[in-house]
Amino acid sequence: MWATVLAALSEGQAGDVAGRVAQAIVDQPGVEAVTLLRAAPPDWEVLAAVGKTAPVELAAEALDAGRTRDDGEWSAAPLAGVSDVLLVRPAVADDDLSSLAGLVGHCLSAARKLQLLEGEAERASTLLELVHQWRRSNDLQQLLQDMADAACRLFDSDRASIFLWDRKSATLVGRPAIGIEGGELRVPDNSGVVGEVLASGEPMRVSPGHDANAIDRTTDERTGYRTRSLLAVPLVTAEQDKLGVFELINKRGRPGFSAEDQQGLIEFAEHASAALAATQEFETLLERHEQYVQQQFAGVELVGECPAIQALRSTIQRVADTDLSVLILGENGCGKEVVARLLHYNSSRRSAPFVAVNCAAIAETLLESELFGHEKGAFTDARETRPGKFELADGGALLLDEIGDMSLSGQAKLLRALEERKVVRVGGSVEIPTNVRVLAATNQDLAKLVREKRFREDLYFRLNVVTLELPPLRQRGDDLMLLADNFLKQFCRAAGRPAPKWTAESRKLMAAHRWPGNVRELRNMMERLAYLSTGEKIEAGDLAFIAAPNAGGESLLDLGLPLSQATEEFQRRYITGAIEESRGNVSEAAKRLGVYRTNLYRKMNSLGMSGDDRSDE
Repeated sequence: MWATVLAALSEGQAGDVAGRVAQAIVDQPGVEAVTLLRAAPPDWEVLAAVGKTAPVELAAEALDAGRTRDDGEWSAAPLAGVSDVLLVRPAVADDDLSSLAGLVGHCLSAARKLQLLEGEAERASTLLELVHQWRRSNDLQQLLQDMADAACRLFDSDRASIFLWDRKSATLVGRPAIGIEGGELRVPDNSGVVGEVLASGEPMRVSPGHDANAIDRTTDERTGYRTRSLLAVPLVTAEQDKLGVFELINKRGRPGFSAEDQQGLIEFAEHASAALAATQEFETLLERHEQYVQQQFAGVELVGECPAIQALRSTIQRVADTDLSVLILGENGCGKEVVARLLHYNSSRRSAPFVAVNCAAIAETLLESELFGHEKGAFTDARETRPGKFELADGGALLLDEIGDMSLSGQAKLLRALEERKVVRVGGSVEIPTNVRVLAATNQDLAKLVREKRFREDLYFRLNVVTLELPPLRQRGDDLMLLADNFLKQFCRAAGRPAPKWTAESRKLMAAHRWPGNVRELRNMMERLAYLSTGEKIEAGDLAFIAAPNAGGESLLDLGLPLSQATEEFQRRYITGAIEESRGNVSEAAKRLGVYRTNLYRKMNSLGMSGDDRSDE
């Protein structure tokens, strides 16, 4: 008989030992039936039974007395080392039964220890694998579900819930919660077993019968599920911050959870707490980023009701959530970057970066480094490695403003990056994959530049999948005053004053002006009025800096200005006039003025005339 039992142990089949022992005893001459029972008050667990089932009352009597008992048909003896009882039919002599019970008790005790070791080894191996998976998860809901599923497998539990503590509302939020609408159970943080565990920081086991009153039956009533036993342990970070409670419900195959289950769940919860803390921190950062994106989006709008703007707004809605390349056309200051941002913020890429680069404002020698980045030591001033705009915009959108001013060599490198979706930093050799939606903007006629061999035809077709054209402000009719009021209210709010009203004469002056700087010029003018005008109405005199109608382009000069300020004002007007004569083309205006385009941009910036589209509206 014992050879059979030892074989079961040596083969690592600890869970089958009770059955083998019972069968081995029955195989002995004269033995008709054997039952092995384990005390699990108020019930008994049948470990093994061969033949007729033994009377439970006799087992209880033997266990209480601590020695053998018989009823004439069965003999019962408590086993050494465990709270189990051996029952044999027909009844046998006390000495023989005591000897047999001692051997069986030692055998089952050894098997149980082996089972525990096997369980701990399996649990440790599984836990290592789970922790590796958890660390890669940034989805809190999925992480909670994965943890609950894993705990049910490891601890033979019917259900598992992770209760996270919401301090602000003094609530424990349990997920997953089967049978609850939305899969989320909310209970007061001082309620039931989970509330007690949260408060004390100590684990708690509830077994059938023993602690029936400890279970809050409110949840059972809501779910229609009967809780018989449960095990709850605290979720605490390495810094001893309370996260919540991990709860297992109803042990499968046994009346309740064991001390070994409790220790195992404590270890499980330690790793779960670390993963949950990291994921919650990530979700908090994600939430803050989303709030930032919402704030950015709220500040970007295409104001206007003229037919051209309404049609443009409709097209933006249709193409925004695609990866189509978009070419945005319009004079300087019309709002090309606003359109680009609307395309980005209305797309699924909205949480990723939006990066704008003014190709005209960057020297040709630095354009490649600006777009693709450079390695440390790639050139004289490259003191450290720096990623380019393509890398910075990865996952989001890259606006290439003033694309028409890019050199042919720069165009060739850009085309290669767009087609291969990879970039190589200046001075480097490693290809870096990119995932960027490219938007391009220009105030030039690219088709004409293609015909003049000043712009690559293949790049033109690569960029010009969808074309969006912005009308100049002078062609937008009533939108002029709509935009003016919008800007004026915005700046007056910042200045802490009510917005002044327009007089009929001031409206005429506004309508008569040609607005060579378009929406940007209008925006800057409204900012000036918000801070410098003092009356409740905007009079014609407040607009003296606008060229008077039918005055041959002569402007009203303020002779009260110091010479340096008057000189700057003249330069502003002179440059503005050149740009107007060039129909918003800064490169053409630079030729008229006899300066390089990059020098003109620098001069405009120094005069507060912002030479890019970053303030377009």
